[in-house]
Amino acid sequence: MSHKLAGKIAVVTGGTSGIGLAVAKRFANEGAHVYITGRRQPELDAAVDAIGAAASGVRVDSADPAQLAALFERVKAEHGKVDVLVANAGGGSMLPLGQITEEHFDDTFNRNVKGTLFTVQAALPLLGNGASVILTGSTAASGGTEAFSVYAASKAAVRAFARNWILDLKGRGIRVNTISPGPIRTPGLVELAGPDADKQQGLLDFFATQIPMGRVGEPDEIAKAAVFLASDDASFVNGIELFVDGGLQQI
Repeated sequence: MSHKLAGKIAVVTGGTSGIGLAVAKRFANEGAHVYITGRRQPELDAAVDAIGAAASGVRVDSADPAQLAALFERVKAEHGKVDVLVANAGGGSMLPLGQITEEHFDDTFNRNVKGTLFTVQAALPLLGNGASVILTGSTAASGGTEAFSVYAASKAAVRAFARNWILDLKGRGIRVNTISPGPIRTPGLVELAGPDADKQQGLLDFFATQIPMGRVGEPDEIAKAAVFLASDDASFVNGIELFVDGGLQQI
């Protein structure tokens, strides 16, 4: 059995749960050695155990450029290169216009925009010809969601990064693409409904009614798309936004 990422060194930020963890598992199964990051050590250790021997965990807050620099110094010392970078760390919460605070704005943009920018910039010296950079966007950036404007705007910025960076990197053989998931059954999504399990299920059920496929997605469905963008199968795919959303953003 051939492995699409055999011998590749991958870095997945925000790799301790949800989409990031699913991507890291898929990458490891496809033959890559995967560095995952997270802000909390217990969750990081658990994720490394779940992935297995092909994973290394590094505690990093992606909004802190100094911690990002230390991450890539370690990767450089241990492997000397990065073949695949998934800038996935991020998140957000819901507040309607009129209640948005500076703290809410700064937290969302630091995690999703500042973190993505400085993750990719810190990795640049280790990215060589044929490297793949994958940014985690969101269908929220392309439509409207009540009380979600700051998050949506931050993901629109991520999408804009990909379009512009492919010009900054012209001639280096580095591809930059965005994956934009629709509603995916992750801790981050259900927690938007609060701690009540019935409300969380109600949120998933509501999303399912909006999606042409009639259900929410699973993290591994994003991971399979990420393997494609990371691999040589996508050697001429550059600057795209790949919606993995059951058709939500196409209607």
